[in-house]
Amino acid sequence: MREQTLTNARIVLADRVVEGSLHIRDGVITDVSEGPVALPGALDLDGDLLMPGLVELHTDNLETHVTPRPRAEWPTTSAAIAHDSQMAVSGITTVLDALALGDVRQGSTRINRLHAMVEGVCQAADAGLLRVEHFLHLRCEVSYPNMPLALEKLIDNPRVRMLSVMDHTPGQRQFVQMEPAYAYYQGKFGLSDADMITFIAQRQAEHAQYSRPHRDLVVATARARSIALASHDDATIEHVDEAVADGITVAEFPTTVAAARASHGAGLRVMMGGPNLVRGGSHSGNVSALELARHGYLDVISSDYVPQSLLHGALLLYDDVPGIDLPDAVRMITKTPAESIGLTDRGEILPGKRADLVHVHHSPHHPVVRAVWSRGRRVA
Repeated sequence: MREQTLTNARIVLADRVVEGSLHIRDGVITDVSEGPVALPGALDLDGDLLMPGLVELHTDNLETHVTPRPRAEWPTTSAAIAHDSQMAVSGITTVLDALALGDVRQGSTRINRLHAMVEGVCQAADAGLLRVEHFLHLRCEVSYPNMPLALEKLIDNPRVRMLSVMDHTPGQRQFVQMEPAYAYYQGKFGLSDADMITFIAQRQAEHAQYSRPHRDLVVATARARSIALASHDDATIEHVDEAVADGITVAEFPTTVAAARASHGAGLRVMMGGPNLVRGGSHSGNVSALELARHGYLDVISSDYVPQSLLHGALLLYDDVPGIDLPDAVRMITKTPAESIGLTDRGEILPGKRADLVHVHHSPHHPVVRAVWSRGRRVA
């Protein structure tokens, strides 16, 4: 039997903060009490925050480790271990590795190394090499011709916890306006103006042929397997109406206030990026996550492409947005995302829940993760 006590902490519960102590037995929280304790071996947290382990629904951070430099491919199991370490030290104890099924251009790492990335995560996890728990979020690019085949090959993997529908065709959703599409894709691929005209025409032709039937396939697949379903980059009321009709429960990165308001009002959990919060705005010129939080339309934060931004973004909301208290902010990175994918055994400090925990020193300048436990075992 493994037992541990953490004391002298500001413990962030789902609805309040308790100054006290927490007891763990065999990886499970057994007691939360007010006040310090003087038990032998109790770990004194010096009055710092103790919160649930963070739950990440959408990060493509694994891709960064798989291709650390352009054309430099890294072994995927090694990449998974490096990625996992970064998750752990960021306080993230449950992560959905977001892997794209398709891309806007043939030959990308996302396409060529998709199955190797899945194998790398699964092999590392099965061998006990990872510090935190990893699941899969399959991002289905509905305009990509071969998306159905990729989905068929991966959908029965037991780690799949979420599907999302996305379409990066220029002229809609993230790129309703063509100017941002030109800036993004020319910067990413080095395309000339003439190349962009050809690129846009090809993408729009694929959208016209594939997007509707492929979206229907993803929705039906998620329903048949009771897998959580998200929409990506909704921009209009019509997009939200479509999401509601499809049974979607998470709105990933809506690009306008109108779409976020409609999604939140319809009961979808609105998710925005931590980098958007930390930077003070969207890198692609879309709606500010802080603005949505001030309106009360923000439910979940994702670290997206910067793991440390998950905790940092949530505590910025607590520090800067009137009406958002500490439990409110922490729920956005713990309880609410966990519930969104049906994980009811974590995301909250409560007797009977998993002892996934983060010790945080909240300085005036930046939150610092002091320690992380996954199922009661210290992993960072």
